[in-house]
Amino acid sequence: MPFRKNVNVQKEVYAMASKDGNSAEITMYGYIYEQQPTDWDGNPIDGQYILLSEFLEDLQQISGCKKITVRMNSYGGDAGVSNTIHNRLRDLARAGAKLTCIVDGVAMSGGSLIMCACDTVKVNPSSLIMIHKCWGFMFGGYNADELREIADEQDEWDKMQAEIYARKTGMSKDEILGLMADTTYMTGREAVEKGFADEVLEDIEPLNIAASADGRTLFVGGRQMHLAPGMFAPDTIPTVTPAAKAAVEANKNQPAKDSGNQEGGQKSMAKTVDELRQESPDLVAQIEEGARSAATKEAGKNAADAERRRIQEIDEIAAQFDPAIVQEAKYGEHPCTAQELAFRAAKEAAAQGGKFLAGLKEDAKASGTGNVGAAPSPNDEGDGCTLEQARVDAKAFNESRKEIR
Repeated sequence: MPFRKNVNVQKEVYAMASKDGNSAEITMYGYIYEQQPTDWDGNPIDGQYILLSEFLEDLQQISGCKKITVRMNSYGGDAGVSNTIHNRLRDLARAGAKLTCIVDGVAMSGGSLIMCACDTVKVNPSSLIMIHKCWGFMFGGYNADELREIADEQDEWDKMQAEIYARKTGMSKDEILGLMADTTYMTGREAVEKGFADEVLEDIEPLNIAASADGRTLFVGGRQMHLAPGMFAPDTIPTVTPAAKAAVEANKNQPAKDSGNQEGGQKSMAKTVDELRQESPDLVAQIEEGARSAATKEAGKNAADAERRRIQEIDEIAAQFDPAIVQEAKYGEHPCTAQELAFRAAKEAAAQGGKFLAGLKEDAKASGTGNVGAAPSPNDEGDGCTLEQARVDAKAFNESRKEIR
């Protein structure tokens, strides 16, 4: 039964309903606010809104449902409201509900926070996910201390968001904050690669195919086919179910189709890949595609794991270096490993030290200090004059000056 339909315009933008008390669907299309926005005169502003008070009231009525689907198309809104909705949905998940989010359009800003509350996030190839640092409007005059206080508050809001994204993706909070600082947009596939989503919805008809538990037998359209020695069904093909076995048993007594290869009135099974390809080219194509898909998925997982390790290793030594070169190492035009970062920093320090020493030499040369000799000792002679003689001459000079005055 439907609990609420918020129709501020002709198109339905928010609804929550349950048909059987066990499953429910929440449609979240619109901007996220704490209460209905109004104009300067207090009149409601037409628009597509998801309001906290309405949401929490309806959520209470489906709290007993074990399967909840959230259909998302939101550009975001109030970060505090989005965080509250996220946490209330997580309460249901901790209580045993299975939460699934389907991104029908976009999940940006606060919408992405709510999306990440779900155990499973499904995206279309054209879905768009966006994360960024919090921001707000400011009016009036502020001194430096007040501005710093506001900036500190914004930092805490950003940490709140990073906690949510890190739980969903498995990334470090520093890596998440870097993506937020860059205002990162992701297509559906990119969101899956980064861990914000779990599955891309493809327009592919389900295959009527299953495999035995040991992977050596295929069940296609109710018929059993043994794979040649050394061949195994890929992991992407589901294992056989009792229904599939029953279908095979039901077809055992059915006359085999004539394929021009009969032995004793029974259809012989392919013994090589070439024979299987000739007999069932579509099946072989499906098996090969499944194997490629499994290999691609494994390669993608390995690449994602390697990238997470790279960022984590950089974070472990980041405090020793200039934040600018750390940022470049992580996300710049020439990203690198923690080892390469240390090498780059050492080279830069050596270069700066060389420039410093060269500058000192140039300064010394320009000052002329190199032309100044050491002070002579009392017994040294210079230009035929001893130090004692110089003192006598100086005294005589001073006496002559007195006579002149």
